[in-house]
Amino acid sequence: MMVRLLVVVTSQVKSALFAPVKVGPLTLNHRVVMAPMTRQRADQPSGIPGDLPLEYYGQRVSEGGLIISEAIAVSRLGHGGYGSPGLWNDEQVAGWRRITDAVHDAGGFIFAQLWHTGRRSHVTTSFQTPVSPSLDPSFWANPANTVSTEQGYAPVSPHRALDVGEIPSVVEEFAAAARNAAAAGFDGVELHAAYGFLLDQFLQDGSNQRTDRYGGSVANRARLLMEVVEAVSAVRGADRVAVRISPSSTFNDIHDSDPHALFGHVAAALDGVGLAYLHVIEPRVSGFTLIDAHAGPVASQELRKSFSGTMIAAGGFEPDTAEAALTAGDGADLIAFARHFVSNPDLPERIAKGLPLSPYNRDTFYTPLQAHGYIDYPPYRDIESASA
Repeated sequence: MMVRLLVVVTSQVKSALFAPVKVGPLTLNHRVVMAPMTRQRADQPSGIPGDLPLEYYGQRVSEGGLIISEAIAVSRLGHGGYGSPGLWNDEQVAGWRRITDAVHDAGGFIFAQLWHTGRRSHVTTSFQTPVSPSLDPSFWANPANTVSTEQGYAPVSPHRALDVGEIPSVVEEFAAAARNAAAAGFDGVELHAAYGFLLDQFLQDGSNQRTDRYGGSVANRARLLMEVVEAVSAVRGADRVAVRISPSSTFNDIHDSDPHALFGHVAAALDGVGLAYLHVIEPRVSGFTLIDAHAGPVASQELRKSFSGTMIAAGGFEPDTAEAALTAGDGADLIAFARHFVSNPDLPERIAKGLPLSPYNRDTFYTPLQAHGYIDYPPYRDIESASA
């Protein structure tokens, strides 16, 4: 039976993190966002989120707070890892409906992060040859490029380049998933255009060597993302659509010859759409690894020059650095936390009250269908009661 943890956040001091904020049509009570995190606990091979994810999300609701779901595949072809959920059929919609109902019953909000993994996939999870903007045998030849399968992590499968005539079907897959997200009760959707997955593969010239209208210039490489944004906005309304980008990450062998020009263009193109928010992964994070804050070239402060809407920043933040980032007022409006939300289901309350944070165990981040390290981190009040 699911135990719902209702976190009512009260801050004893004036804090930028705990000032209300509008995100699209929603009014949030605070600016501590639960970041999207792949946790690989969905039932397989169905991709249906079962009782474990229901418990997990229910534990992490705060009143008036925003949760962004883990990445959810828009199609079987876009399903890139064992244990990852989907949103392409009615059974998956029903599974997610239980979760969104739990979040809403506790006074929270939840967006669905929609992804297509593109070339970072395996035939045992996608059931087809993975796809990418361009053919790049060096990607599957790199032993570092692995993906979760039923037998454990394995090298990615060889991929093929998408034919230009297939691209409209990719756009429709995102639109269909957005319709399913609405049916499942999500408050909005976030498009995963980060970390070297399909939309990011099209954006960056290290992976996009196309010579048609989807390759070459910055505008051409951004075309697929903008077509997906337009199609999904037609389904949900632009103010319930968001985009996540990782301008400085090289995770999944992704890179661009001029990220300043590329992501400046992307931010400017998205500025006029009326999105719920733009979600920027800061330079200090590359994939799952913290790096030096100055190692990457593009941060939210730079993109703020091109994007005037609501912005979320993510990337290794601590409560004090998050507060400082918001107080500076030159970048993000909200801060997304990932790892700290893993081990602190009541994270907003702990930050508001200055309570100590529980450490996370990285070894249990990606352990398919396992409860340990997923739903067994207690809220602070339980820790306090046990030590009394």
